[in-house]
Amino acid sequence: MRICPLTGLKPGELGKIIAIEGGWGIRKKLSLRGISEGTIVRMISSQHGPTVVEVDRNIVALGRGMAQKIRVMGGE
Repeated sequence: MRICPLTGLKPGELGKIIAIEGGWGIRKKLSLRGISEGTIVRMISSQHGPTVVEVDRNIVALGRGMAQKIRVMGGE
């Protein structure tokens, strides 16, 4: 297991969100998309354009800057 930004996960890899760096504004935006501390996410794509993850069987696209503020514990 390793701790990295959300963008550090490889496609298909699972990660558990352990921290969100930022104020109440970013936390609220992420919460409305089903993303909060303790949530399990699966990386779909982070190569070009937005970072795309699956959260509770929903596909969510996040800007790279926002995704960099999310710390996850990931690994196979």
